[in-house]
Amino acid sequence: MIQLLFSLIFTEMALIVAFVFKTPLRKLVIMGLDRLKRGRGPIVVKTIAGTLFLLMASTVYNVVAIQRRCILDGAEVNPTDQVILAEQILQASLMGFSLFLALMLDRLHHYIRELRIRRKSAEAVKKQNRIFDDNRAPAPEEIKVLEDEMSKLRGMVSRLEKQLQEKSIEAGRLEKQLQEKSKEPGSAEANAMALKKQSEGFLLEYDRLLEENQNLRSQLQSLDRKFSFSDGKKVM
Repeated sequence: MIQLLFSLIFTEMALIVAFVFKTPLRKLVIMGLDRLKRGRGPIVVKTIAGTLFLLMASTVYNVVAIQRRCILDGAEVNPTDQVILAEQILQASLMGFSLFLALMLDRLHHYIRELRIRRKSAEAVKKQNRIFDDNRAPAPEEIKVLEDEMSKLRGMVSRLEKQLQEKSIEAGRLEKQLQEKSKEPGSAEANAMALKKQSEGFLLEYDRLLEENQNLRSQLQSLDRKFSFSDGKKVM
């Protein structure tokens, strides 16, 4: 019994040392205890611990009974009782120490698992903060550059709108001239064809300016959204 208790105590001490130092053996011990705490493992461990506690209580009771008997008899303890008393005290001490080490081992395993969970949550928070820093509001210099670019784009859009209006007016004038020339006989047909080609050129130019205007408007809208996003970040 004493040899078994010594083996149990040394095993528990080795496991505690493996928990204290960060080695590859530590991961194996943690994985083993994780598996031990699944299914019927906790019930078996509690049953063994309860049995060991009852044996310790019985041993302590025997020690107290031997001492009480010697006190009541008023005689000295004989060598046989001394050997039995020493053995019972050693067994009770070893059982109590093994239970204490088992409790320490369980608490160390629990706290190491909690520490791993906290580290994972801290890493997740760091990733979120890194993403938030990447999407942070631009600096005042960037905001000034965006405002300048927006003002330039607005000016370009207004100029293009004026050019579109002028081209549309000129295209309408050419269509009227074309209609008037088409009514005239003879040599007016050549003039009508020339005016028609000129009108088609103006229409192509009109389409190009319209497409460029739409592109500039889309760029301006994207800058407006980015600028409004930076304003929202400032308010927060």
